[in-house]
Order: sequence, then structure tokens, then C-alpha cells
Amino acid sequence: MAWEVDVLKRAAVLFLLASSLSGCAWLGGLFESAAPRNKPAELVEFKPGAEMLKSWDANVGSGSPFAFSPGTDGEAVYAAGREGKVVKLDLASGREIWRIEAGQTLSAGVGVGDGLVLVGTPKGMLLAFRSADGEPAWSARLSGEILTPPVAENGVVVARSNDGKVYLLESAGGKQRWSYSRNLPSLTLREQGHLMLTGNAVFAGHAGGKLTALALNNGAPLWEANVALARGATELERIADVVGPLAGDDRLICAAAFQGRVACFDQISGNAAWARDFSAMRGVSMDDRFVYTADEQGNVAAFDKARGANPWKQDKLRDRRLSSPVAVAERFVALGDFQGQIHLINAEDGAFAARVATDGSPINGVMIPLKSGLVVQTANGGVYALKIQ
Repeated sequence: MAWEVDVLKRAAVLFLLASSLSGCAWLGGLFESAAPRNKPAELVEFKPGAEMLKSWDANVGSGSPFAFSPGTDGEAVYAAGREGKVVKLDLASGREIWRIEAGQTLSAGVGVGDGLVLVGTPKGMLLAFRSADGEPAWSARLSGEILTPPVAENGVVVARSNDGKVYLLESAGGKQRWSYSRNLPSLTLREQGHLMLTGNAVFAGHAGGKLTALALNNGAPLWEANVALARGATELERIADVVGPLAGDDRLICAAAFQGRVACFDQISGNAAWARDFSAMRGVSMDDRFVYTADEQGNVAAFDKARGANPWKQDKLRDRRLSSPVAVAERFVALGDFQGQIHLINAEDGAFAARVATDGSPINGVMIPLKSGLVVQTANGGVYALKIQ
């Protein structure tokens, strides 16, 4: 039975929700409410160091209360909304190539790869459509609500359900090869860790602060590392979940946890390269030099990828309910906020470089970085292609 309790935590009121699927409680508020409970920082004036221009925009319908992210295959953008619309848009012009109705409520997407467009539903259905024409390819039932975008590459699809399970399926027909499960703590964040797929492993962050590398052939753990350790006397204080996107290069895999740390590990051995105390809310991004993340209060920080040194912190976006950061155009990091503002920050020193407004609704999903810009989806279903110059 659903129930709700107001909780005061670090000067923010969040909502405590019970999950009927997993039997554990979810700490919500990340994409249940559009406006922060604390007064957000006012937007400051600054001297622009770059310009963000809208190349095109489209709409796929509201995503609330879920967090939808667009996807791309390098030639087109794919996006979906809660009511079941899935669209393919030309990357250069925004021209609609096809639009389909999934026929059911959607809760996650979009994953793109292996000629597939992948979305998930609150009832645990993983739906695959052909990217060429939008025709149904296959569907598979997972054991719980799907809240993060599936990932497809090199003949396999990886997806997760909200009961702690990770699945690997065949791209060709959706046949399940394996699933990996772990017990959830009694209280977790509704914001889940995303999955990352490489040629050797599936990387998954979990409630409770663990990061695992799973073997592609059978899902067996290759290693497990602590991004966070639960601390405190109460269940609320002991929440230490890996959240949002992971980031990696050819050597490292990096993650961040609520009430925990931001940390990087060797992909092969799982040995820690470095870790720093930092309570993140929306995961990490990476470029050649830095790992970027934002904390629960809206402070944006950069960490040296090799050693974990913290060269700068941007504190002028406090309580603006920031999106996951994304490294973009080689020298910037971008974040969206609860008013649909996109903030472009200089990667070198953390100074503001540019800002552009969208439709006024929150940026809850992950933005797509392009060579000279990015694609953004808002909670109201607006899809915007932005060019940076």
C-alpha cells in the first residue's frame, strides 16, 4: 500500500514513498516535484564566453513523473514521452522521420543501438522498435518497473528493473541470456544508477553504494567496489545509493553516490584510482581531463581524472535541482535545471560560459553531447538541439 511521509533532510523536504513492486521504500522527490523546496539561487549575470543557439525543437509529450532522455545513433535523434509516443528526428534539421504509438504508458528511454530503439514501461515491459522504420522488433518482460534507459551495443541489450535486477538480452530477438540480482536496502532513492556496457563487462551502480562489473557471458561479478558506505543511526541517514550515469574511458570507470563519494576504479581489477567525499544526486560525466558531478545542494564540481584533485567548484546554482552533467564540445560541461535553463560552464575554471532557456519545465533526463552542441529533453516533452559556438 502506498504511503508518504515528509522528511527534513539537509534542509530539503523529500517524499518517502513505498514501492509495491519491491516491498522496499523509495525516497523520491527527484522527479516527483517540479520545484525545489528551498529558495533556488537567482540566475547571476556573467560575461559570455560562448554562445548556445537553438538549431531546432520538437515535442513528444510530457514525461512526468518519469525522467526521459533522448538517444542518438549519430544520424537521428530518438525521443519518447510518458503517453507512449516515440519519434525519430533528423539530427541536422529536426525533421520528423517517423512517429509511433507504443500503445502503453512508458517510464524510461530512449536507448539506441544495434538498429533498435528501446523504451521501458512501469509494468516492466522492455519494448524494442526498429530504428529504420519504427516497426516493433520484440518485447521482453522484466521483473519490475523500468526507470533508466536500456543500452544496446555489439549484439546485446542491457536493462535494469527497480527491484535490483540487471538483465542482458540478445539484440536480435530479445532472448534473455542472464539476469543478475541483489537485495535492496530497506530505504533507497528512486533515482537509480544507469548501466554502462563495454566490450568486456556490464558496469552497474547499486543501492547501498556498490559498483559491480558483470561478465558479459554469464553475468557473474568480476569485481565489486564501494563507492559509498552506509553511515548513520537511522535508515534515512544510511542511504548511500549510486545514482545517475556512470562515466568511463579505456581504463577507468567512475561513479558517484548520494551521501557517499565520487570515485574512479580500474575497469579490469576494480582497484580504486581515487575517491572523494561528495554527496551526488545525478551521476557523473567525463572528458579527457576531468570528472564532473553536482551535489544534492546544486554545487557543481570538477575532479582531476587521474588523481581526484578538485580544481574548482561552481556554487551559483544552489537548489536549482540540476540534471546530470554532460561534458560537451571539448571544453565545457552543461547542466539543466528545474526551470528548463541550460547552463554551460567552462571546464577549465568553472566559470559560466553561456545560458539558454527551453520551455520552462525541468531537465530530468540525461542530455546528449554532440561534437559542437547537445540535445535536451524537458519534463514537458520539449526536445531541443543546441549548437555551441
